[in-house]
Amino acid sequence: MRESLRKKIIEVCDKKIASKGVNVGISFYAFFKNKNDDPELLMEAAEWWIKTHQLDHFEKAVKIREMVRSI
Repeated sequence: MRESLRKKIIEVCDKKIASKGVNVGISFYAFFKNKNDDPELLMEAAEWWIKTHQLDHFEKAVKIREMVRSI
């Protein structure tokens, strides 16, 4: 996973957790704008989420943040 995506995931998870609490769920779509302006990066995130880790559509932001931090 490229460093820019890793940082973005951690940043988004931190914001969601701070605003909604530790039980907030998140999807990999949360790391992107509604406009698909970087399809390669979106596919990289989708592959990491779905293919590599076989995660559900929504997962706890805390779990995702820790997974990405451990990379």
